[in-house]
Amino acid sequence: MNFQEPISGLAERIARALERLAPPSPRKPDFDRAEASNWQAELEAFLPVAAVNRVPLSLLKGIDRMRDVLFDNTVRFAQGLPANNALLWGARGTGKSSLVKAVHAAVSREGLVPAGSLKLVEIHREDIGTLPRCLTHLRETKGKRFILFCDDLSFEARDTSYKSLKAVLEGGIEGRPENVILYATSNRRHLLSRDMIENERSTAINPGEAVEEKVSLSDRFGLWLGFHRCSQDEFLAMVEGYVKHFKIKIGDEQLRKEALEWATTRGARSGRVAWQYVQDVAGRLGVSLAST
Repeated sequence: MNFQEPISGLAERIARALERLAPPSPRKPDFDRAEASNWQAELEAFLPVAAVNRVPLSLLKGIDRMRDVLFDNTVRFAQGLPANNALLWGARGTGKSSLVKAVHAAVSREGLVPAGSLKLVEIHREDIGTLPRCLTHLRETKGKRFILFCDDLSFEARDTSYKSLKAVLEGGIEGRPENVILYATSNRRHLLSRDMIENERSTAINPGEAVEEKVSLSDRFGLWLGFHRCSQDEFLAMVEGYVKHFKIKIGDEQLRKEALEWATTRGARSGRVAWQYVQDVAGRLGVSLAST
């Protein structure tokens, strides 16, 4: 080291060295690149999704009430009116995540809001602890409104990341940004495992208060939309809707027989099972199921 170097010059060199060692500042997100993005927590960035995996809203059968409620709530939010966070809970494969994605597309494309103003951002369950950082970026983005979507949300024992979600939904100093609404899907109505709730009951000074604290997380969603197993008629209506939409040439009796056999082998009737059968029959008949 040159001991004759002025102190100001030494300080400048140290400052430059520290700048090189410091991580780069996060890029300002560009939400105009796509209508949907994935939050990348490690990079603190939003990865554009070129083509969202979804089906048209008109093809979602047997969930009319949930469809109408979520659609109306989304329109109000997109137009700057009061709207609620929504928890879509229930059996697997009943159309919860499909409904969120389809509603976003329908509201965005039907001229109900300015073009490009409503965006869909997915945050993965394991990144819920970084929710405050994600919301900081969304809050600072002007002229956009965001549906923040978390699929298959639930919490296990020793998982404390639910506290970040709870503070955002209600009760935190900042709370949810005015331009963000949270839609989550879950197989559990109360988001928390039974073991987690029982553990809180057994170790708490006041067991009743501890359990109520855990259950209250779901209560902070203004909308609870329950999804249940569909009837045989609803299942067949789903299959027939897909077949008609994609112009698959198959006789009514053959379609009914094969679809019911398909459901029987899987032990369930649901939108997911209906779509899986349609993929099978389309493949056998050489019909493309290109995204619309």
